[in-house]
Amino acid sequence: MLNDKVILITGGTGSFGKKFTHIILGRYKPRKLIIFSRDELKQSVMRQAFPEEKYPEIRFFIGDVRDRERLYRAFDGVDIVVHAAALKQVPAAEYNPLEAIRTNVLGAANIIDAAIDRKVKRVIALSTDKAANPINLYGATKLCSDKLFVAANNYAGSQDTRFSVVRYGNVVGSRGSVIPFFLKMRKTGTLPITDPRMTRFWITLEQGVDFVLACLERMHGGEIFVPKIPSMRMVELARAIDPECKTIIVGIRPGEKLHEVMVPEDDARHTLEYKDYFAILPTFHGWDAQDYMHENGGEPCSDGFRYGSDTNDSWLTVEQLRQMIGLTEVE
Repeated sequence: MLNDKVILITGGTGSFGKKFTHIILGRYKPRKLIIFSRDELKQSVMRQAFPEEKYPEIRFFIGDVRDRERLYRAFDGVDIVVHAAALKQVPAAEYNPLEAIRTNVLGAANIIDAAIDRKVKRVIALSTDKAANPINLYGATKLCSDKLFVAANNYAGSQDTRFSVVRYGNVVGSRGSVIPFFLKMRKTGTLPITDPRMTRFWITLEQGVDFVLACLERMHGGEIFVPKIPSMRMVELARAIDPECKTIIVGIRPGEKLHEVMVPEDDARHTLEYKDYFAILPTFHGWDAQDYMHENGGEPCSDGFRYGSDTNDSWLTVEQLRQMIGLTEVE
């Protein structure tokens, strides 16, 4: 569905955006792939990795999702938008709450308006496990963003623009991941652990991109898609980084959870389970939920079901994580 289409990704110079670009240009033949971001230095670096003489379909567009007029210009003629731009650092969001709101919430509203008015066909927004029952501002802004994108399908009116959300856990090796920090800290011989009971979901960048592409195919509009991905205890993560390192318990930081949840109990009654993912269906939608369930083969989750990193059926081993991050031996 991506061949001969015009695709735009916001936050396109980030970890996800670069992997998304690599996969799209390697697998498909889009008419145009637009990298939309606000940092000209990152665009310059990315332009060297994807030179226009080799990839004539690529475009670099400087802009900010806070700038509604710039989005209207960027979205002209676009078929598909992947919204990956966000302020994601939990401590920074706590200290600069209005900045996080302007980007993550008001920026989402701008994306929606521009997509509808420019007749974009499909929009898929990246979310986070921190948006489920949020306890920090970053999670709260992403929950608000999720709600906006789900409701946008009704807001679209007669336009056939469709919006859905993808929600997944920590990305192995991304800039916000603890793994690069641990790899740096292992040189000291000590790794800080917030709590020995702490668990997290883990997914690779390539798995994240593949899941987004699959959801672009299957979306009807209004779903929040959640992949089934493995969990790992943070103490095991430290062992995977370097089993010779000592660990010290430093306590849970402000705004941090002991375990992450991607399908809260209150959403279970609206959730369908599939072989490798969940779909949280919107309360209000323009299609029949029973037809949707039969067409896609999902099974309703039981009332009170919860998909959390501590009660997961799938767990990463130390060896599996080491393979995911490319560690073959302890240096």
